[in-house]
Amino acid sequence: MPADASTDAPRTRADARAAIVRSSSRRAMITPAVIGLYLAATPHGTHRPAMVGIIAAMAAVAAATWRAAPWIARSRARVAVQAVGVLANILGGAAVTLLDGGIASPLGALLPGSVLFYAIMMPPRMFAVAAVSAAIAYWTVAVLGEPAPPGYAVVYTLGMGGVSYICLRHAAAVTALRRRLSEVSRIDPLTRSLNRRGFDERLENAVDQATRTGEPVTLILTDLDKFKLINDTWGHKAGDDVLAATARTMQDALRDTDLVGRLGGDEFGALLTGTGPDDAPAIVQRLRTALENGAPASLGYASCPAEATTVEELRRLADNRAYADKTTRTDRVPAEGHVERAREQAAGPAATRVTRTERRRRSIADMGRLCAADSSVGVVYAAGFAAHSPHRVTIGLACALGVLYGVAVVALSGWLSRSAYVRPIMALNAVLLFALAIVVPVLDGGVASATGVGMLAPMPLIALGAPLRVAAPMLVLDAVAYLVLAATVGHTDPAYAIMHLAGFGLVTAACAAQGSASAQRRRRLTDLSQTDALTGLLNRRGFEDRIGGRLRTGDPMGLVLFDLDGFKTLNDTAGHAAGDELLHWVATTLTAQGPPGSVVGRLGGDEFVALIPGAEVRAVAERLRAALAARTAASVGVAVGGADGGGFAALYAHADAQLYAEKAVRRRSSAPAVAGVTGT
Repeated sequence: MPADASTDAPRTRADARAAIVRSSSRRAMITPAVIGLYLAATPHGTHRPAMVGIIAAMAAVAAATWRAAPWIARSRARVAVQAVGVLANILGGAAVTLLDGGIASPLGALLPGSVLFYAIMMPPRMFAVAAVSAAIAYWTVAVLGEPAPPGYAVVYTLGMGGVSYICLRHAAAVTALRRRLSEVSRIDPLTRSLNRRGFDERLENAVDQATRTGEPVTLILTDLDKFKLINDTWGHKAGDDVLAATARTMQDALRDTDLVGRLGGDEFGALLTGTGPDDAPAIVQRLRTALENGAPASLGYASCPAEATTVEELRRLADNRAYADKTTRTDRVPAEGHVERAREQAAGPAATRVTRTERRRRSIADMGRLCAADSSVGVVYAAGFAAHSPHRVTIGLACALGVLYGVAVVALSGWLSRSAYVRPIMALNAVLLFALAIVVPVLDGGVASATGVGMLAPMPLIALGAPLRVAAPMLVLDAVAYLVLAATVGHTDPAYAIMHLAGFGLVTAACAAQGSASAQRRRRLTDLSQTDALTGLLNRRGFEDRIGGRLRTGDPMGLVLFDLDGFKTLNDTAGHAAGDELLHWVATTLTAQGPPGSVVGRLGGDEFVALIPGAEVRAVAERLRAALAARTAASVGVAVGGADGGGFAALYAHADAQLYAEKAVRRRSSAPAVAGVTGT
């Protein structure tokens, strides 16, 4: 079972498990296929009929598990069945290696290569069992087979063990990174509650389960009273603090198993599993009481399956009840004291972030660990098994330097990842590692020596951690150098060199595919974490990340804030669907009408922001205001880069102050038009 299931999973859990079983079966066919090619190329070797029978049995086991994948996926014994398949591969590989002459034969790399393969494809516990089984099989072949060069089995065992451990660490780090990115893509950075995307996913799953099992679930929609006045009176920063305080208040008033999400603007949702229409009113009242002491709100609820059986029906009923609640009670503005308390409590834990520097640091550190691990094995070999070599001391010193260099790279990985010269430094690092990997086998007698595996060991990790455009030239160069050394240094059987290179090449190809798929999922999750689910624009997190580098260039540009006038009235009178449609139109209009090079985002609610390049920022802002006037009036605040600040925070504060100064003037002169109605 792979440790890394795709985010594009099949529709049901059984389908997903069947897909995993089939994928494992296809990979299990690789070993007998490679052995079959070797046997076809060397038909006159010893024990060929027996070896053909063994690989036929291995292929039959893999084919049987592939055909039985749906049954295995539903069986409680699926893990045991897959373990039997892995064991069959290990035992078959050990048997053909023994029949071919032992661990120093052309097939001697089968078991070590399998361990690398398992390291990237299996979860840690299953990998540990498979790795121990492969090690036992390998040493059994080492003892029973023809003698290998001194230290050969030790070098392969330690070398493949070290590389496998690093690959396992890398896979675990990638999984953890993807989990964090998945969390970020579903969390509202302002309130730390679920965002609209995350809440909608949980709601759809809960409704689906409720309709299938009858276990009730209740949706509560919350709409804060006169929230717009908070922004108008104290500014957007105070409004943000009140929103964050509201999310905390709701979560504290509900059970730990209940979910709270910010659906947009000042609208929140709560999802109560195991709660039906009989219990919901009391919970709604408890929530109302908790909010009355801070940010009063209108609330509506609906329960599934008793009152609705689809997400749309559930939302519509809860929204209607929230609107009815609003019409039967007097809206109240949060007291100034609550706003002050919210502002004091605003400094919460930092939002989860995943940076490019972090990913780069991991890759650099892994390369340092690989250098240190391989070189450590070389030191052990020189100290304990290279007494026959006239270059024993030179090998030991070269490997000792490799250990020191690898440790230094790990220690400096943080600094290197932030350096402006990281690419040339890492290119130099690759050259040094490559030189070390070549020098030691040359001194030791060629690629068939115990240290020859040092040229092949880095290949899987390079493919796993580096982009293909970077990894491909390095891998090709390594393969060519390996073949050149096989032909020119020592007396290496061509079949030995070709089979070892082919085996590691297949593992490397699997690592490259795994790394590419992981990179694609990371990019997709990163995009989701920086995108507003409703409008498709950048959200606050994405906007800040996107413009950070551009602001540092010093080029003329400015920040423009847009705040829709009368948007709350539209939501209250025409419903949230009409409000969502207007927000989507505003996003489309700002994107289409902005000058080339503009960056547009939605900060939350009815607040939009744009980074406008060039010196005519104020003129562009007025042109965009005029474009929006076709459907809604908007207040606008402008901050010019350099004159009004250099970073996002300073520019935002200046633009926000200007926006509310304008809004105050307009409020004193006339009442704002209702959004969605102006110009229609």
